[in-house]
Amino acid sequence: MNIWQELPQPFLILAPMEGVTDIIFRQVIAKAGRPDLFYTEFTNVSSYASEKGRQNALERLQVAPTDSPIIAQIWGKNPEHFSEVSSALASLGFSGVDLNFGCPDKHVNKAGGGAAMIKTPELAVQCFRNAQSSTNLPVSIKTRLGWSNPTEYETWLSVLLAEHPAALTVHLRTKKEMSKVPAHYELIPKIVALRNQISPDTKLIINGDIKDRIHALELYKKHPGVDGFMIGRGVFANPYCFTDHTPIREELMELLKMHLDLYEKYANGSSRSVATNEKLLASKPCNNEYERSGDEKKHLRNLSYEPLKHFFKIYVNNFPGAKELRAKLMETRSIPEARKNLDNLK
Repeated sequence: MNIWQELPQPFLILAPMEGVTDIIFRQVIAKAGRPDLFYTEFTNVSSYASEKGRQNALERLQVAPTDSPIIAQIWGKNPEHFSEVSSALASLGFSGVDLNFGCPDKHVNKAGGGAAMIKTPELAVQCFRNAQSSTNLPVSIKTRLGWSNPTEYETWLSVLLAEHPAALTVHLRTKKEMSKVPAHYELIPKIVALRNQISPDTKLIINGDIKDRIHALELYKKHPGVDGFMIGRGVFANPYCFTDHTPIREELMELLKMHLDLYEKYANGSSRSVATNEKLLASKPCNNEYERSGDEKKHLRNLSYEPLKHFFKIYVNNFPGAKELRAKLMETRSIPEARKNLDNLK
């Protein structure tokens, strides 16, 4: 038995999202109401394989006790690097390995990874085979319908299913469509039939425009051949999206406070944002090579606070006064300042 065989029917997953689904946010969602399965942000296999990039890769692969079960998502284009990373993941506490063949980011695609794999199916197959042969963990794939035309799914998904992955997640858009058009739900029956024909034991997961648990169950009634549903941007509208609960303001504020506390905890350790700004501290010229003012150090370290602001809208939303509070929080420059605004709520 592997993790894909142990999940309920249908199961729900929080989609891996760059800069969002890190060890901090996953713990917050677990508190609100966890999905059946978590994924990490995607990790570049070539970074892990290099001495210079391994620390950053390992930080992306950090897991918390509340994460389990969790799948490590990896990307790249070097089959040997897929082997190296996959062989190490079981010892890091993961329940599976997922290969990202669908990210539409132009930088990722320029490097030959993500959705660019749709254009190099033979390379994609080799990367999958290398990963699968290097680990006892189940290996799955996340991808899109195609590069530019939705009908590409017939050829592209057939190639992937012929490798019999443990699970296949299909974002129901092409790379070029990004998220600019509605997800192609009309293709679900055809994709289910294709899976049943080529690899019936592969778990089929649908991704794209799924709002919450209720929406996922509605889709499941229409398409019982689908095994699971992956929610991405739906979590931005409601962090309780994996439950039937409608949160009140106080509950959302508690989640935000938890996020602030965890962000501070990990920033004091080895977060990527702080590591980046420590490089700035070391490289930015100063008059005295041995000394730097406390104010300057504080200013540079506070740069690591800015990414946190992207999360405010998730919690400060859908209640009276949310817009005004969010505007105030966006003007803050530190976690203590943000906490002060929350403590002043009436």
